[in-house]
Amino acid sequence: MALNEEIKRIVDFSKGNGLVTAIAQDATTGEILMVANMNEESLAQTLELGEAVYWSRSRQKLWHKGEESGNVQIVKEIFLDCDGDAVLMKIDQIGDAACHTGKRSCFFRKLENGSLTDVGIQVFDPKEVYKK
Repeated sequence: MALNEEIKRIVDFSKGNGLVTAIAQDATTGEILMVANMNEESLAQTLELGEAVYWSRSRQKLWHKGEESGNVQIVKEIFLDCDGDAVLMKIDQIGDAACHTGKRSCFFRKLENGSLTDVGIQVFDPKEVYKK
């Protein structure tokens, strides 16, 4: 599936060398679960599947969230920012873990008074899930 002309006109992939920032937010609680990147193809696949598909900069390939872990993200709503270079997806996180570390959210390190504290909720053991 290709993006329609209206979406292509609004989403500006050129600012980020073909990528836009993608934010996954829990549709029920409002918790920010993760931030990743999307290219035109991953956004098109997300719209087609109704599940989050990202562009992995480290692997240089499309990444269907949950393809290995089973922790897929069902997209409920998508919002585009005013500059066209960020996508906010309100999602239902299947399996409760959005982070590859096995935590509920990628934002599990709290910086306070110059110190970091792990405040994350461990949902699964990544060594057990990503057996490579």
